[in-house]
Amino acid sequence: MIHKREILEKLSNHLVQVNETINPEVKAYIDGYNGPFSQALKENYKIAEAEKLPLCQDTGIVEFFVFLGNEVRLEEPIFSTLNEVAEKVYTENPFRYSLVSDPLFERKNTKNNTPAVVHIFQISGNTLEIKFLVKGGGSENLSTLFMLKPSINVQELKDVIIGHVKENGAKGCPPLHVGIGIGGTSDKAMVLSKLALTKSFKERNQNPIYADFEEGLLKDLNTLKIGFQGLKEGVSVFSVHIEYAPTHIATLPVGVSLDCYLCRKGVIKFEDR
Repeated sequence: MIHKREILEKLSNHLVQVNETINPEVKAYIDGYNGPFSQALKENYKIAEAEKLPLCQDTGIVEFFVFLGNEVRLEEPIFSTLNEVAEKVYTENPFRYSLVSDPLFERKNTKNNTPAVVHIFQISGNTLEIKFLVKGGGSENLSTLFMLKPSINVQELKDVIIGHVKENGAKGCPPLHVGIGIGGTSDKAMVLSKLALTKSFKERNQNPIYADFEEGLLKDLNTLKIGFQGLKEGVSVFSVHIEYAPTHIATLPVGVSLDCYLCRKGVIKFEDR
């Protein structure tokens, strides 16, 4: 059995870390940037780590992607454990509570940053892998779904995505990480676009055709000159990642999700022995 206390301890520690310590891939870009606002960005991550403070006041909503092996035994439903992780981290640290229980009318804060968003993927074997994003409101507001004609060509699809980032990218605290989900159904495409954001910047799609698409789109997006914090200097996009799935012959769903310059994410893996 994979015990609850093991998941709670390891995942809680990692979730605190990504809120307080700069993503090493992002740090390399910030350290190499000397344009407008550069000193503030550098001081921000140094003070956050030294003082155990959040890198951003928007400590976001936590989104988990759970790859659950069919041989794994758990003490309780994984939803319950992950909500306890989120509550523990956000109530025991100086992190803002960002969730409201009713999205339309009263919008009362839940006071513990729960419930978390949990996506479960059933896999074979005895491992439990949990990937997560800490998703701020600014970049989350730029998420979008395109239901396109299946006859669209690659360049037309690129133009759709480039147009969206060009119009909205400066609102999401760039440089951005761009996640794209292609195929499945409308909801599947959006989940895939979020899952794509859990990848390392240097990671490429295992399918060489999609890997080329990622690299070409990254190059094109960086010609937009959005720059750090929308100030037109430095890179505009750190990386582009695509996840794809089979789809209906009459549809082409394309989900686009953007992550802010902090790219707060992590992964923990457990094994049921």
